[in-house]
Amino acid sequence: MKSKKSIAILGSTGSIGTQALEVLRVYPAKFEVEVLTAQNNAALLIQQAIEFKPNVVVIGDEGQYETVKNALDAHDIKVFTGENALSSVVQMDAVDIVLTALVGYSGLKPTIKAIQAGKNIALANKETLVVAGELITSLAREKGVNIYPVDSEHSAIFQCIVGEFHNKIEKIILTASGGPFRGKKRADLEAVTKAQALKHPNWTMGAKITIDSATLMNKGLEVIEAKWLFGLSADQVEVVVHPQSIIHSMVQFEDGSIKAQMGLPDMRLPIQFALSYPERFKSDLPRFDFTNYPSLTFEKPDTETFRNLTLSFEALKRAGNMPCVLNAANEVAVAEFLKDKIGFLQMTAIVERCLNTISYIEHPSLEDYVQTDKETRIKALELIN
Repeated sequence: MKSKKSIAILGSTGSIGTQALEVLRVYPAKFEVEVLTAQNNAALLIQQAIEFKPNVVVIGDEGQYETVKNALDAHDIKVFTGENALSSVVQMDAVDIVLTALVGYSGLKPTIKAIQAGKNIALANKETLVVAGELITSLAREKGVNIYPVDSEHSAIFQCIVGEFHNKIEKIILTASGGPFRGKKRADLEAVTKAQALKHPNWTMGAKITIDSATLMNKGLEVIEAKWLFGLSADQVEVVVHPQSIIHSMVQFEDGSIKAQMGLPDMRLPIQFALSYPERFKSDLPRFDFTNYPSLTFEKPDTETFRNLTLSFEALKRAGNMPCVLNAANEVAVAEFLKDKIGFLQMTAIVERCLNTISYIEHPSLEDYVQTDKETRIKALELIN
């Protein structure tokens, strides 16, 4: 048995990728980095590669290939570019586990290729299961591949059911911070700015996921992801707003008992658990002190103001290609909001219009998912322009 786990990090320059490297830096005897990939941030990718000495790096932006290649030539690191390279490197024999930390739909194809090659997945890219949950989970079962969740909420559920796999789950309770606009009504959100939406009260995340958190779409996507990760129905997933973000999620079993996973909001813990499972490595991460939090509070989400959560449950219940439509429309809407092209509430309106107009496919193939994603993006941009 290998003494070290060999890791491929897809999206190493993003929020999850950089925090994953913080974890790996602490445990050089446990992990080695085999592959690092980035889309545009060539400077940081070069810096990471020189420090962690992977066998291979991939820069998605082909225009920056020569820059990265020239910088790493003297370090005996292979450099590739483009989408096909991303799907190829995850299949390398030396890779033990693939951390998918890409943003959005872009994570789907390389994750499929990694599973087909028999690689275990540490999944931080929830959109992969939102878009094609049935396809991904059945392929993982066929190949005997484990999918370890990295999202703090799904990691919490996973940690709660370790040792309970023979006991049936009655329901899971996903916690949500409520985002920066908790307690606001629709009229308050008409003039919300990008800067306001990017100020999350508890977590430090990338721009896309921070906006999704502000609209509660992030929680909606997590509901769909949870269905596939844990084999649940939509009725077995509940969302509760917990502003302190100390309880990361809970599991209720058939006897009525509830298990919760708690801790300070720090993504390094779920990343570390996904990579180290079934072990728990000793860490120096900050510890939670109950006396600093004399009150933990819970409330129902406001689904009238934040309709994305309702739309997500509806897409999950309709199933087929509807979650793929939801995701594609949302990715376009968020991107346009970040460019100041549309207002905060328009994001939800665009998602709803797409869900009502894109053709329904009950049992989509991979090609159907690809076509649905493409068609939805075109429709969403038409609605904006």
